[in-house]
Amino acid sequence: MHRILHILVLLLAVTLPRLATAQVGEPRSDLAIGVSGGVAMNTIDFDPSIKQQLHVAPTFGVTLRYSCEKYFNTYCALQAEVNYTRLGWTEEIQNSLGQPLPDTYSRDIDYIQVPLLARLSWGKEHGGLMFYFLAGPQVGFYLGEHARQSATWTLTTEGIPDRPNSLVNQYAMKVEKKFDYGITGGIGLEWNTHVGHFMLEGRYCFGLADIYGNAKKDVFGRSAHSTIFAKLTYLTDILK
Repeated sequence: MHRILHILVLLLAVTLPRLATAQVGEPRSDLAIGVSGGVAMNTIDFDPSIKQQLHVAPTFGVTLRYSCEKYFNTYCALQAEVNYTRLGWTEEIQNSLGQPLPDTYSRDIDYIQVPLLARLSWGKEHGGLMFYFLAGPQVGFYLGEHARQSATWTLTTEGIPDRPNSLVNQYAMKVEKKFDYGITGGIGLEWNTHVGHFMLEGRYCFGLADIYGNAKKDVFGRSAHSTIFAKLTYLTDILK
């Protein structure tokens, strides 16, 4: 994972100055704006670990793309987004012996997310299909949270939930760190038509910020988001 992050950082370091100056190749000054929607499939990388299923919830927002250069067969662009996204976690609950329980628990955590992305694409710029890759940093701003649990709640003789390693602190813990950030990257297909641009995309975001304190005195040493996105986007040209 660290190697992947190093590659993304290197790609951005090489690409962003070129995109910003647009002095090599065929210049572009195309601006498009539109909307996107899809699903965010999230887990939280807890340490100590908590067994989880994918937490599936909606994401949607607005997208702004500035295409600035064609370099050989590669089209270069900058893309900014403002999205509402529901993250969180859904536990796959077992007892202290590792046996499945009927208990269910999930936590929804709502964010406004702002990815700032460099985009490289190949294919037909007009009237055809393009393949693209994008990557860049992403920040998120906490909006609120909501927990859901089943009526069945299996307890030990001491009156606490029966869980592996007696790890139950998370049920009472609210999000402590309200600013989130990470590195995101993805691939997609774009269909360019006379009525706009239609995109189908898969994206992954590796969280670099914890939602809880991570000092030695804290419960968790790590508690960062790990998210897979599947999105549909529509853009229309406003400057070409």
